[in-house]
Amino acid sequence: MRKPVCFWLLAGLLLGLALAFLPLKLGAQSSSSSPAPMVVGRIEDSQKQPVVGAQVVLESASKSTPVAQGATQPDGLYALSLPGTIPGSLTLHVERSHFKPTSVKLDATAIQSLRDGQTVTLPDITLPRQVGPAFWIATFIFLMVLVLIASGTIHNTLSSLVGVTLIFAFSYLGRPLSEGLYILDFSGALRYIDWTVIFLIMGMMIVIAVVEGTGIFQWLAFRAYRISGGRLWLLLPILMLITGVASAFLDNVTTMLLITPITIQICLAIGINPLALLMPALLASNVVGISTLIGTPTNILIGSFANISFSSFLVELTPGVLLAVVGLVIYSELVYRRELRAASAENISPLLLEKLSERARITQPENLKKAGVVGAGMIVLFVSGEHFHLVPAVTALMGATVLLLWVRPDIEEMIEAVDWTTLVFFITLFIVVGAVQEVGLISYIATGIGRLVGTNLLVAMLAITWISALLSTVVANIPFTAAMLPVVGFLSANVPGAESNVLFFCLSVGAAMGGNGSLIGASANMVTAGISERAGYPLTYVYFLRRGFPALLITVGLALAWLFLRFVVLG
Repeated sequence: MRKPVCFWLLAGLLLGLALAFLPLKLGAQSSSSSPAPMVVGRIEDSQKQPVVGAQVVLESASKSTPVAQGATQPDGLYALSLPGTIPGSLTLHVERSHFKPTSVKLDATAIQSLRDGQTVTLPDITLPRQVGPAFWIATFIFLMVLVLIASGTIHNTLSSLVGVTLIFAFSYLGRPLSEGLYILDFSGALRYIDWTVIFLIMGMMIVIAVVEGTGIFQWLAFRAYRISGGRLWLLLPILMLITGVASAFLDNVTTMLLITPITIQICLAIGINPLALLMPALLASNVVGISTLIGTPTNILIGSFANISFSSFLVELTPGVLLAVVGLVIYSELVYRRELRAASAENISPLLLEKLSERARITQPENLKKAGVVGAGMIVLFVSGEHFHLVPAVTALMGATVLLLWVRPDIEEMIEAVDWTTLVFFITLFIVVGAVQEVGLISYIATGIGRLVGTNLLVAMLAITWISALLSTVVANIPFTAAMLPVVGFLSANVPGAESNVLFFCLSVGAAMGGNGSLIGASANMVTAGISERAGYPLTYVYFLRRGFPALLITVGLALAWLFLRFVVLG
């Protein structure tokens, strides 16, 4: 006979209650037995950072078999449970690749506490670094990747892929020959990949792909021309403002991909060299982008590493950015004053103007409205999400999903719009930087800079900002920033007053604005140069250096002056 539904519901309820009370009963039974004594502690490096994956072994004097053993967790902590009889002599041995082995002998008081069933907490153990063949191999691979990226010999992503391949080749194929060739394994490499950055970029790329199809940026660029009435001295700051604001919410590469073509068309129609407007717009893109967490790839890296919120970037950096923009506009007006005065809007034909207007139309107004609503919601979550632990990557994925469901574009086209090459570049770059961090290069650099700056916050700010700015002219700022994050983290923990994240803001200013110093300083520079060259106006390395390096000195100096006022003078 078939049982009624209510019978099965009642049976399920009784079974659930039985399972719920069973752990309580078992817990009550086990509580009568006393827990085993334990030895706990923490392993750290010379920078007071936790050492992950260190093998911790507790041995007796006989050393026949370990009394207890385990590995340190991501916070550097270990916990060893000691079953059975406690020997009269115990020694803790700690080993980890790229560190010197260390041993600590437990004293009589600790052993007696263990025999009494108590937990013994040992003092923090510092593992000294050990320089071996793996250190030099990883350093050479890292420098090789930087040279390949800077020279443009092969694609950036392929450069970092070559680096990762060599790291794994030495680690897996060289280790059987010599333990000293081991750098890190695959599971260790995954620890260094910041997946928050990867998913944040992926989500924003999907949102940008939808917005890009509406034609809004081309419309804004042409509208700037109409508002200026063809007066280029007025068009210049308007175009810089539009490009800068767009770069604060989109990545710089995407912004310049959208702004560059219509700017070239306007300049050619008026009869002016496009570089007179393109170069200032590009400089503004690199400057204004740092005012938000999502404005530059370097900010995304910094925000994820240091747990700096969207609103913190906005509040702490925007005044300095505005100050830098004012200086940049004045500089651009002076440098390009001849080109701006020589051009005239009267030279443009009505037919060509009509064609430009046609190309700068908003083609999907409904999608633009939907994207605006979703974008506004994302900004609210970016700003307020920190209060309920909503990370920016989740906000980006939520916004991308909602927009896809609402707009219903071709999903395959949207997925293809994601720049997977860039994502692979970030993933492999994280591993390459993680390799030199693993072998201790970053640790030695941090120690060296730490000795240079001492405990003086002002010296630390000057060093981080200007070292970042100047090196970003010869090294692409994304890999440079990724390598500098642990260094700045060390200084922030050791320099009095740096706990306010001011040194991370200095790194943001130096790395992003430093990208204006040379053609290879930022990815947006290379993209813009490629488009300009195809139009017949090459943006050469020498030309960029002559125009961009003075802009670097002006903007970095002004932004640093604000950071000094905000964090040193006003506290």
